[in-house]
Amino acid sequence: MNTVLESINAGLHQAFRSDPHVVLLGEDVLDPYGGAFKVSRGLSSAFPDRVLTTPISEAGIVGMAAGMALRGLRPVVEIMFGDFLTLAADQLINHTAKYRWMYNDQVTVPLVVRTPMGGRRGYGPTHSQTLEKHFLGVPGLQVLAPTTLGKPGALLAAAILDGRNPTLFVENKLQYLETLPDEADLAEFELSASGDPPNYRLKIRDAPTCDLTLAAYGYMADLARQAVLSLAYEDEIFAELLVPTRLAPFNPTQELEQLLDSVRNSGRLLTIEEGTYPLGWGAELLAQVVQTPGITLKAAGRVAARNLPVPASSELENTVLPQLNTILEAARRLVLP
Repeated sequence: MNTVLESINAGLHQAFRSDPHVVLLGEDVLDPYGGAFKVSRGLSSAFPDRVLTTPISEAGIVGMAAGMALRGLRPVVEIMFGDFLTLAADQLINHTAKYRWMYNDQVTVPLVVRTPMGGRRGYGPTHSQTLEKHFLGVPGLQVLAPTTLGKPGALLAAAILDGRNPTLFVENKLQYLETLPDEADLAEFELSASGDPPNYRLKIRDAPTCDLTLAAYGYMADLARQAVLSLAYEDEIFAELLVPTRLAPFNPTQELEQLLDSVRNSGRLLTIEEGTYPLGWGAELLAQVVQTPGITLKAAGRVAARNLPVPASSELENTVLPQLNTILEAARRLVLP
């Protein structure tokens, strides 16, 4: 399990072995193809009666899976590209997320919808978006984003086996082939985790100060980790990085505890995401921080994609999506005079 993809695949296999009620639905998920990004490979060979290939109908797939969940199964839906979640938005937002309330808490919907998001592959404007912000803030819908700092497969398996509410599991395309770091890879950092699902806190080992707090998730957390090293060695700016794995529902006690502790020390906060800048996850995070009694920010900023469709041209795509240099420049503006 050296990569995020391998970890998520192992998590799926673990869930299937642990509970005979787990089933998978999706387009082209049967072996030898195993899904567009090969995350589901091996499942149809190992569990042929529990992996169902479907027509191209995201609304139909999620609607059928919701019914299966209501009848006691634990369906996992693979949406080939996260862009196509818009076709299942009605099923997720208006139905599955509300069933527990509509039926007086007499039912549960243990449904997991997992899908790849993000660009940087040259797939163009309809296959490169980061759309999870449109699903945050929906009562009853959990949104998770794995990170290389933890165990993506364990996070997914727990959502499949333990979830009472429907879950959207957001995977980043570029992160699939990222290697999960070991102790040697993180030797220059102090890493701690708290909460369930976990939040991670990372800083330079024996840093003399905390000049800046960074908050990021998914693949952008990997770029932010690179930025923490670069800022320390090139600019003597010592930053801490906070990485949540649950984006919604937003629990101030769990999701904010470590972040607020870091911000009290640094007085500066920079949020980082790949979704478009207006009305994003980072804006909500900043709002939560500034309205917390006793918190005073000396400086704050946000890094996100420009408010444009994602181009197919790699050169233009790089100008729309945030890069490592985007993070570094924003961090320096907040700290350096």
